[in-house]
Amino acid sequence: MPQFNRLPKHIGFIPDGNRRWAETRGLPQEAGYAAGIEPGFQLMKLCRSLGIQEVSVYGFTKENVRRPGEQVAAFREATASFGVRAVEAGVALLAVGDCDSHVFPDALRPFASERSPGDIKVNLLVNYGWQWDFFSAIEAGRENGEISYRSAPQALASGQVSRIDLIIRWGGRRRLSGFLPIQSAYADFYVVDDLWPDFQPEHFLQALTWYQEQDITLGG
Repeated sequence: MPQFNRLPKHIGFIPDGNRRWAETRGLPQEAGYAAGIEPGFQLMKLCRSLGIQEVSVYGFTKENVRRPGEQVAAFREATASFGVRAVEAGVALLAVGDCDSHVFPDALRPFASERSPGDIKVNLLVNYGWQWDFFSAIEAGRENGEISYRSAPQALASGQVSRIDLIIRWGGRRRLSGFLPIQSAYADFYVVDDLWPDFQPEHFLQALTWYQEQDITLGG
């Protein structure tokens, strides 16, 4: 394992490319989601071994549920399976997303309001949308009279999620895709061209090596 002088406290992961991975193997697109579960546990194990304090992972978005029904069923099942197994493995899981919707997996509802006990914090974005997140802060402002710019982040539905230092996206796309925009405001962004189910530990270690070279100013 390489030695790093500076590690991000909080890393965001966008595990993209599942459908493309399935297509290249002649499989139905929905088959790619289950193939991404084990890589997720490999990555979580690496984060634990390095002492990363917090990670946020894209499960699925409110926009994703517009996809064909068989795909929606597959990524809901894969997200729920990962979340439940993560709790069993002892992580401190928080499911962040619109749990009032019927598409939110029932198995993850207990973790939508309260983080499970555990060591590394894992924020799993489930039926998440940035508009939904922002609207919660607006509603809080209406109920409480006013929210200042300093208190606004805590008023978000994702208010328990801390500022992100580094975002790593698999699948080659160079976009944030609505991933926790407030917490990601000063995050460095690293792209892995390989598709998510083809995850290798080297992807993560190379991203951390790249992060060592970045000038962290937070706008200053």
